[in-house]
Amino acid sequence: MRTTARLIATTGATALLIAGCGDDATKTAAAGDGRITVAASDTSCEVAKAESAAGTVTFTVANKGAKVTEFYVYAAGDRVMGEVENIAPGLSRELIVELAAGQYETACKPGMIGKGIRNGFVVTGSSAPLTEDAKLAQATADYQRYVKSQTGALIEKTTEFVDAVKKGDKEKAKALFPVSRTYWERIEPVAEIFGDLDPAIDGREDGLEPGQEFTGYHRIEKDLWQTGDISKSGPIADKLLVDVQKIVDLANSTPLSPLQLANGAKELLDEVATGKITGEEDRYSHTDLWDFNANVEGSKAAIAALRPALEEKDPALVKTLDEKFAAVTASLEKHRAGDGWKLHNELTQADLKQLSDDINALAEPISKVAGLVAGK
Repeated sequence: MRTTARLIATTGATALLIAGCGDDATKTAAAGDGRITVAASDTSCEVAKAESAAGTVTFTVANKGAKVTEFYVYAAGDRVMGEVENIAPGLSRELIVELAAGQYETACKPGMIGKGIRNGFVVTGSSAPLTEDAKLAQATADYQRYVKSQTGALIEKTTEFVDAVKKGDKEKAKALFPVSRTYWERIEPVAEIFGDLDPAIDGREDGLEPGQEFTGYHRIEKDLWQTGDISKSGPIADKLLVDVQKIVDLANSTPLSPLQLANGAKELLDEVATGKITGEEDRYSHTDLWDFNANVEGSKAAIAALRPALEEKDPALVKTLDEKFAAVTASLEKHRAGDGWKLHNELTQADLKQLSDDINALAEPISKVAGLVAGK
C-alpha cells in the first residue's frame, strides 16, 4: 500500500534504479515509436492522446513537477488496469497495459494521494488478447490458482486474527498479525485492483484523505502495539474481515491479463524497495520483514507462472531472474528468527542496504518482463 512517507524515506539505491528506468523511457518516448507520452506535474496530467486502438498500450510518464507522483489507468468502478508508482521529480516510468475496447480514465496522483488528476481515455476496435498465446493463457490460469490458494489462507488467518482481537487476547493477536498479512502481501497487486478496498484494509494513518476513516490492519496494529488497548477495536476488526472477504471474492472471480502478472511482479518489488525497507509499513509492530518476504514470494510466483513463455522469448533473462531471486532469498534468510523474522528495528543500516541492493538488482531484470509479454 502506498503512503506519503515514501516521499521522505526512499533509499539511494532505489532512486538509482528509478533513474535508470527514467533514462530508458525518455529515450524511447523521443523515438516516436507509438508510446503515449504523459507529462505529469503537481497540478496537471497531460496525456498526449485521449484514445488508442485495442490491445497493448504503452504510456511513458514524465514527472515534471516537484512531488513524487503515480500514474493509473482505470476501468469502470475504479478497477485498476495498470499503475506505476514512485515517479520521482525529473524522472520517467513506463506502463504497458492490455486494454479491450471501452471507456477508461487515466490519472496522475501528485504526492501519491487522492483520486488524482483524471482524463477520459477511449479504446476502440478489437485485438487478439494476449491469452491467445497458449503459454500466456496457461500462465494466467496457473497464477489464478495461486491467488485462490493465498486468498483461502488469507480469510482463514484473518478470521483467527479478528477473533483474537474481539476476545481481547492481545498476545495471540500480535502473533497472528504478521501471519495473516503474509497472504495479503503475496497478492497485493491483485488486491489493489479493486478501488477503495485496498486503502480500507491496508491504509496507514498518514496516507488518509480528508474525512477518510483510519481502518484495517494498521489501525488494529496501532491499537495493539502503541495504545495497548483493543477493548474498542471490535468494530474495526469486523469491518476488516468483511473487506477482506470482498477482496477474496473479487480476486477469485476477476480474470487477469498476463501483463497484470508481469506488472504485479515489479510492483511487489517496488513495494519493498520504497516502503518496507524503510520500516514505514508496520511502524508500530516492526514486523516489516514478514511483508518483505511475502512480497518477494508473490513476485516469484508471478514470474514462475510466466516462466514457460519467458523461456521461449528470452532464456537468458530467466536465468538472470533465477540468480537474482536466489540472492534476495539468501539475503533475507540471514534475518530469520525461529519460524518468522527479526524485527525491522533489530537490523542495522548495513543489513538494510544489503537487502535494498539485492532487491534493486532483481527489480532491474524484472522490469523487462512486461515488454516481453507484450511482444514489444
